[in-house]
Amino acid sequence: MAHDKEAEIPDNTAVRTALWRALHVQADAPPHVFEDEVGLKLVAPDDDWRDRPDMSPFTKPFRAAILARARYIEDLVEEQVSRGVGQYVLLGAGLDSFAQRRPEFASRLRIFELDQPESQAWKRERLVATGLGIAGNLELVPVDFEAGDDWLSRLVASGFDVQRPAVIASTGVSMYLTRDAVMATLRRIAAFVPGSIFVMSFLCPIEMLDPEIRIGVERAAAGARASGTPWISFFKPDEIMALATEAGFQKVQHVSASALAERYFAGRADDLRPPRNSEELLVARV
Repeated sequence: MAHDKEAEIPDNTAVRTALWRALHVQADAPPHVFEDEVGLKLVAPDDDWRDRPDMSPFTKPFRAAILARARYIEDLVEEQVSRGVGQYVLLGAGLDSFAQRRPEFASRLRIFELDQPESQAWKRERLVATGLGIAGNLELVPVDFEAGDDWLSRLVASGFDVQRPAVIASTGVSMYLTRDAVMATLRRIAAFVPGSIFVMSFLCPIEMLDPEIRIGVERAAAGARASGTPWISFFKPDEIMALATEAGFQKVQHVSASALAERYFAGRADDLRPPRNSEELLVARV
């Protein structure tokens, strides 16, 4: 990497996600489902980054899943802004670049990115060093989730208005949390003001996956265990919807990977497509 201290770089998952988004633009044929090379600029990897094992053709379906969820959420944010929603919260933001990629549209929102303090400090430094800067409507909120920080208190202290509706997104996070922690998050967001929407990705049980995809997910799960961040929670769609209803949401919806594939990948000449029964989305409305 181009930086002096590797320990300062965000976790591997955040970096991989950013590079997958850039790889789509650079390696996949148009039309592109999602265009994002900002994360690549922030990470500034070595020139041979496309030769990394996790950039190989074997990972193509998982790259598609990352693109699908990102596109869906930003489409939802755009829809809600047209209805007057003015706050956007990202729990476990990683290297998300919405504020940098779409500044004119993003200026209509107050954006709050929550993540680990070290990751936020690194991202802040890189945004300044690359000349992208930090927009006045963007709040990088450091929250030590592992130490049990009260993320909502940190959010409010950063200017979040609990009296106004918001879109809250959490992707690539639920699998690292216990079932009780997921439920606590659902209950807390279900208490937001009416008009708020929570979008959360979740992993289906591995046995639901098609055989040709299962080996890749098993490898990823093994890698997560080896790095000290094991996947803990898996949910069937009806299970996560039942939890959201129990938590107090007024309307819950399951957006399947198959539905995302049909919406964003239909008619492509290549085989770029998210795998079925893999990472799905819960959309819960207050």
